[in-house]
Amino acid sequence: MSGTHDRATEAAAIEAVPTGLFINGRWQDADGGGTLDVLDPSTGQVLRQVADATAKDGVAALDAAAAAQPEWGASAPRERSDILRRAYEALLDRQDDLALVMTLEMGKPLAEARGEIAYAAEFLRWFSEEAVRIDGGYATSPDGKARFLVMRQPVGPCLLITPWNFPMAMGTRKIGPAIAAGCTMVIKPAKQTPLSMLCLTEILHEAGVPDGVLNTITTSTAGAVMEPLIRDGRARKLSFTGSTEVGRTLLEQCSSTLMRTSMELGGNAPFLVFEDADLDAAVEGAQAAKMRNGGEACTAANRFYVHESVADEFARKLADAIGSQVVGRGVDDGVTLGPLIDQAALDKVERLVADAQAKGATVVTGGQTVAGDGYFYQPTVLSGVPDSADLRHTEIFGPVAPISTFSTEDEAVTAANDTEFGLVSYVFTDDLARALRVCERLESGMVGLNLGVVSNPAAPFGGVKASGLGREGGRVGIEEFLEIKYVGLPRP
Repeated sequence: MSGTHDRATEAAAIEAVPTGLFINGRWQDADGGGTLDVLDPSTGQVLRQVADATAKDGVAALDAAAAAQPEWGASAPRERSDILRRAYEALLDRQDDLALVMTLEMGKPLAEARGEIAYAAEFLRWFSEEAVRIDGGYATSPDGKARFLVMRQPVGPCLLITPWNFPMAMGTRKIGPAIAAGCTMVIKPAKQTPLSMLCLTEILHEAGVPDGVLNTITTSTAGAVMEPLIRDGRARKLSFTGSTEVGRTLLEQCSSTLMRTSMELGGNAPFLVFEDADLDAAVEGAQAAKMRNGGEACTAANRFYVHESVADEFARKLADAIGSQVVGRGVDDGVTLGPLIDQAALDKVERLVADAQAKGATVVTGGQTVAGDGYFYQPTVLSGVPDSADLRHTEIFGPVAPISTFSTEDEAVTAANDTEFGLVSYVFTDDLARALRVCERLESGMVGLNLGVVSNPAAPFGGVKASGLGREGGRVGIEEFLEIKYVGLPRP
């Protein structure tokens, strides 16, 4: 796994990234000058140090957002739209440089990083178009004696918290609708991957976002910095993407001020393959659903349920497809699977695979850590996985596909729904009636029907049960950042 990428180019890309906090339109050091290390997961070495915000820095960021809200909330929709459009174009213009930074701090192969930049940019374009579509209503009361005027207004200052696995796209998916709706914000990226958000902040500032509207704070102590802002009372919206465990804590904190929330939390996605499915298409979809981002995605297929009559063939074909992945540093030519994000993630995958094997699962391909530097794990397929295996009930977040069998449709649906999570499900069948039946019965916010990737900026993204609240993207995405005000009028 020796590197072939120009290390000087890598160093130059990292050196170009701002490292401070961005508060009220300017870059600044953290209070006290603290810094946090950003690691390259392919080597375990420090890439860069960035400012490590304190609670005092967080309050300063909220102060700026609260002060800017009245003027920004009254700004012209076209102004907000144009800013987002300029930022969209800038992301595409800088796609290669931004992808390199993302790969270095997160590990995903450059091709996937470029894809994420394009995906992230689409949120800015989509919400630039939604900014000028915010509407209201005028109606006559049923008795004819009054008139109803309905307005949609920005909810107010927002707190946005993004994860490490899609460090650019999860930012634009929140920032885009906030800007379009006329909301100011404080955004906190994950401590593992802050560099992409710092790049995005610089681009948005250059695109014309006014001072105080977007404030970015990087910190190693998220709870200590964000909880005071949540309980402050001036912020009126929290949008969080991350684990269900943290989401529950944040919801408890938000209850003190009755803050509006959007929560995109954990997943445990089932992938159902029926006996009438096109197996080649199912394998292609499975590889996309499992291996996108190296399996480090809340939408990743986590539990494969395959009809007993085709399970062996499906397992062989999936093992051939996944086993051909080239593991290495994401910046190197030909690499299709990068490292996991950190040692804790690698340890978790190792433990889950070992537990499954101890309980009777068979390794079809992979099943081991890759020797050397960094946090690499072989692409893995397991067959005969019992329900007692821990990875049946835990989000794997790694390149491991565990396969179990079923014999009836009811058995498959029951197994798929047997989880507290409900973000996305995948179904492969050529029977239209069955497809509709199963899609209706699955307890998830999204379903990929003969499709391995469901994410799209123009579609509503979100889950049910312990996978979250609210939706991001699509026409409903901007509604999460708008309040409805009703004005009653007498009959003219």
